[in-house]
Amino acid sequence: MTNNKIIFSFLGLFLINMQLFAQKFGYVDSEFVMKKMPSYEKAQVNLQNAAKKWQEDIQKTTQKIDKLKTDYLSEELLLTDELKKEKQEEIKKIEEEARQLQNRTFGYEGQYDMRRKELLKPVLEEMSKAIEKMARKNKLQIVFSNAEGLTVLYAEPRHDYTEEVLEELGLKEGEKNTKDNKKPVKESEVPDKK
Repeated sequence: MTNNKIIFSFLGLFLINMQLFAQKFGYVDSEFVMKKMPSYEKAQVNLQNAAKKWQEDIQKTTQKIDKLKTDYLSEELLLTDELKKEKQEEIKKIEEEARQLQNRTFGYEGQYDMRRKELLKPVLEEMSKAIEKMARKNKLQIVFSNAEGLTVLYAEPRHDYTEEVLEELGLKEGEKNTKDNKKPVKESEVPDKK
């Protein structure tokens, strides 16, 4: 009787381990999917428009600095030492304001960064829902992204579910979605190695 308990215990552990190893995994090229989404394209256009306006504001400040420097150089010989110092300090002050504006706009966690996160949030949520739906449909336990963040050293093509995510988003258009836009090469088309 004790031997049977031991055998059943080992059998139970074996079945549990088999179940753990039988999990199904897949991957999605999330960057490719995102670039196909109309909402992503719209977000990119909005971000580019905002960046263009911010860049114009910075450009205006830079032009103001250039004008002040030009004016200073043309008047330098006529100015007293005190006026020279005042003009130089004014130029330095505006240059510092321009650097701060640049940092507030395009620096770490600046306006550009915040706007990008704001615009991409609904896009990422939409894609996430489609990936979750696809994963449940295919009974996948884990889905990886093989975009920049995670490097996939080898991935069996049959585990690439990118096309199904595009289909869930209503973006599947046949040949148009192939990532490389390359036609598969037939064996008869492969040149002989000599």
